[in-house]
Formats: sequence, C-alpha cells, structure tokens
Amino acid sequence: MKRTTALRAVALGAGLAMLVTACGSGGAGGGDATGGSDGDVVLQWWHNSNTGAGKDYYDQVADQFEQDNPGVTIEVSALQHEDMLTKLDAAFQTGDTPDVFMERGGGELATHVEAGLVKDITESAADTIANLGGSVNGWTQDDKVYALPFSLGVVGFWYNKAIFEQAGITATPTTIDELNAVVEQLKGAGIEPISVGAGDKWPAAHYWYYFAMRQCSQEVLADAVTSLDFSDPCFLKAGEDLEEFVATNPFNTGFLATPAQSGPTSASGLLATGKVAMELAGHWEPGVMQGLTEDEQGLGENTGWFPFPAVDGGQGEPTAQLGGGDAWACAQDAPDVCVDFIEYLLSDEVQKGFAELDMGLPTNRSASAFVADPALAGLLAVRNDAPYIQLYLDTAFGENIGGAMNDAIVNIFAGQGSAQDVVDAMTAAAANE
Repeated sequence: MKRTTALRAVALGAGLAMLVTACGSGGAGGGDATGGSDGDVVLQWWHNSNTGAGKDYYDQVADQFEQDNPGVTIEVSALQHEDMLTKLDAAFQTGDTPDVFMERGGGELATHVEAGLVKDITESAADTIANLGGSVNGWTQDDKVYALPFSLGVVGFWYNKAIFEQAGITATPTTIDELNAVVEQLKGAGIEPISVGAGDKWPAAHYWYYFAMRQCSQEVLADAVTSLDFSDPCFLKAGEDLEEFVATNPFNTGFLATPAQSGPTSASGLLATGKVAMELAGHWEPGVMQGLTEDEQGLGENTGWFPFPAVDGGQGEPTAQLGGGDAWACAQDAPDVCVDFIEYLLSDEVQKGFAELDMGLPTNRSASAFVADPALAGLLAVRNDAPYIQLYLDTAFGENIGGAMNDAIVNIFAGQGSAQDVVDAMTAAAANE
C-alpha cells in the first residue's frame, strides 16, 4: 500500500501517454500485448498471491481459462504485495498497465477513472455484477462499475491461541483497557505482545483509522471523505488515543523498520512463527502466514481472531469495522476477453476454491459456506453483522491525503509526531486537492 503522492497530478497525462504508447511498438500494456497477427490474445495478469497454495491455485485457474478459451494466453505475474503496488503506481504513470490488475476502490479508483485507465464493465459484466449485489458499490463511480470485488473483509487482531493459553489469558479483550491488560500479561510472561509492520506504514496507520472510527460518528467520517474537512475534534482524539496506546510499548523489537508481510521477520512472519502473540491485520492474514512457514500451515489450529476493541466515550459505533476489499479490473484498452476472464475469476467454481484455501473472504455468496478456517468463518460473521464497514481511510481520502496522513501517523509510532500533526498534515494535503 505504498503511495506515490504525485499519482493524482500525473494521472491525466498518463492516460494520454498510454494511448500514444499503444500506437507504438513495445510496452507490456494491454494494447500492445494483446493482438498478434495470428489472432491469438495475450492477457497480462498481476496478482499478489505469490507464495504457497494460493500461487499454485491461481496458476491452475489461468491454465483452465486457457484450455477453455483456445487462442488466449494468460501471462501471470505473482508479486509480493508491496512490490505489486509500487509497480502498479509506476505502470499507471507510464501507461504500461497490465491488462488485469487489482483495484481497491475509493479515491484511488476515482483517480484511475478520471485518467481513463480502467475499463467500464457495467454492461459487459452485467450478470456477474447483479450476482455480487451491493459488494460492487465500492467500485462504482457515477453509476458505472469498473471492477469486480473478489474478497471483502475487515481488519482485526489475529492471535496465537497457544501463546494466549501459555500466558494465562482466558478471554479476548473487548475494550482498550482490557487490551492493555492483555499486553501487560503477555509482557509479564516474557512474550512480545504485538507485531506491526510500521516499515510499510499502512499497518501502523490502521491503528489510527480504528481510533478515528471509534471516536467519530459515521456521519462525520462520511462527510470528511467528500468535504475533506478534518476539523471535528474526534480526529484529534483519535491521535491522542494512539499516543496513549503506543506509550504502553506493546510492539515487537524494531517495529519501525519491520515490513508488513515479506519474510519470516516481517510482522506476519513473527506471528506465524510464534515470536509474538498478536497482529492487527486484515482477512488476508491466514493466507499470508501459510506462505511464511515451512509446513505452509501458518498458525494452523492455533489461529484466533477478535475485533478491534471499543473505546470509552467515543461517538463511533463500537461494532463498526475497518475494511475493504480487492477487485479485479481491466485496463481501459484491454481486449474484450479480459472481461470474460475477470468474470471467470468471480465464478462459483473459482470462488469456491478461493474460499477453501482461505485466500480471503469471497464475495460470491455461493462460496461463503466453503470458508474452511474457523477464525475466518468467525470474521465473516462479524463482517456480516457490522452496522457499517469503513473503507481504509487512506484509500477513501485518496493518494495525497492518505500518504500525508500515514506519514504523520508513523511519526507518532516513532515518538517524533503528535496527534495534532496528523490533523495538520491531512488538512494541508486537502488544501492542495
């Protein structure tokens, strides 16, 4: 989720650059990679299931589509998450966009639509859109649909049941005071409580997002997304809550440089290998952890999950959840078969396999019953019962404000910034929109 703050400024130019490039010779973008003289079609597909069973599954999915559609070749690039986002940011700016890529909605999608980088699939994928129902709302702009969400989940605390038992913890916390007590109990048992990939910024930012959701009403948050007005005192209070929590020293050694998901010393790797007890992460975490352990089981039967706790005195819904999803989109100039492919990715068959491997929370309702992991099944119930799900705030506010906000939040983790600094950074970035 790294951000390129210049994206919004150059995006319109990138759209023009892409059209020019498509008339030339070369490039990996949809227009160049798709039309051979023999009529065959090549689709480039970028995804982030780059380890373990998930990677193998998507390779099988591509192979099956090729068999069912003679003349179509799927060139798969399985990338580490942060690498994929960095490459996508660069691709959007140069016009060298893959045919099939992941869209996360919100302000990011609005920028891509404005720049003419993503295909309108409202009519061409009408049946699949109807099957997905309200899940597509986050990828809709001016009544036009631009991507098909394949996983929609929420962020919460993943924990190691065996470590909790070792520390004598018998119940998961439901309030911040209870969470602080669990942290102290773990430290008393000689266990590092929580890992956080502050080196990649967005995992640390999720803490501020949740404190903002607990302190701010849904109406204040919804208004802020459109007005870009962050003067409500609840935004300052969110930062003050974060300052208090960071002061309890709950995080792993070296957390400021810890990456999110890459390797055994990442935040996900520390949880997967039993080096810490908890991590605040999204629904993707079981699949990520499976790829970071030798037996490809992650925490296995010791995988536990609980939602972010309530705070005292906040105006937000205590059971509202932070989340979002990932969706498959086609580049503006990708061939028509691209839409056929992303509809196949949302088919009953593919989403069933996606659920069985715990790669995420499927949006095709026929696949919900096949979510195998009990912890994920519990998360699915929390998602379905939540009064609302707030889209990740950096995605909701867009590239420039989201980037400035995340930088200021990480400064709080580093002891080099304040709650007021976060509000000031967001306000200054909004002034340049």
